[in-house]
Amino acid sequence: MAKKRSYNEGCPVSHALDLVGERWALLVVRELLLGPKRFRDLRDGLCGASSNILTMRLRDLEEIGVVRKYRAGAPVSGSVYELTDWGRSLEPVLFALGNWAVSSPFWDRHAPSTVDSLLLSLRSQAMFVFAAGAPVAGTCDMRVDDDHYILRFGDAGLDITRAAAYEPDARVQLDAQTLKVLITGDETLDDAIDAGRVSLHGDERLIRSLIK
Repeated sequence: MAKKRSYNEGCPVSHALDLVGERWALLVVRELLLGPKRFRDLRDGLCGASSNILTMRLRDLEEIGVVRKYRAGAPVSGSVYELTDWGRSLEPVLFALGNWAVSSPFWDRHAPSTVDSLLLSLRSQAMFVFAAGAPVAGTCDMRVDDDHYILRFGDAGLDITRAAAYEPDARVQLDAQTLKVLITGDETLDDAIDAGRVSLHGDERLIRSLIK
């Protein structure tokens, strides 16, 4: 594997940084944790990364076996990127980094966030919620702006996939900014419903177990 820079150490931590320590690399992984994406969807999510930089990061991640590229059929009909099994194993690393960073005095929790990062934050919170009490079970279709996500609640916690749910137990529709203020606790779910920014149908326990 040809790398532009290396720490040239035998330490596994330094080797990990050789592999995924370049700017934007781990954020590409974050954006693919909930499912495959097209290049333009990644570029729209990582709006601070130029097309050239994003192309280089994807190429690097493909080269080391973290990401793979393939041709998808209808309705996508184009090239998409997804994590390999090895790439997906970075998920607990990202969660650990995020949980560490929330204690930072320099963290601006009101700064912009991608929808995927918000949903991953919600799943991280679910680990603590479900550990504290009896988990609910069921499937929820969550529509955030124009994207659908399946939220599956069960004994193992919360699983989230970028797709539309078939005959879910609950449906919720909201925009990304509303999702953000609900996750941060700056607004309650009932207030957002009363204001018309959240539409909630079906088994409300599913969402209310995560968002108050």
